[in-house]
Amino acid sequence: MADQPETLLEFPCDFPLKIMGKAEDALAQAVLEIVTRHAPGFDGATMEMRASSGGTYVSLTCTVVATSKPQLDALYMELTSHPLVKVVL
Repeated sequence: MADQPETLLEFPCDFPLKIMGKAEDALAQAVLEIVTRHAPGFDGATMEMRASSGGTYVSLTCTVVATSKPQLDALYMELTSHPLVKVVL
């Protein structure tokens, strides 16, 4: 049997991350710091933000240029470990 690739993605590629968390001012700044640490070319001005209907939560969409699976894994790990972040898709 042929070796299966670890991922179906071809790098580099644009990779959208959807981050959901508590609607607090600190969330967007924390997400921006984490994302730029792992994807230095990310432009924070392109981050999209949407509040939930109740206003308790917010979703942030960050499209990064992914260069490798380890980069994405590290990004997911750091985002999901942040106390204000509830879900990362």
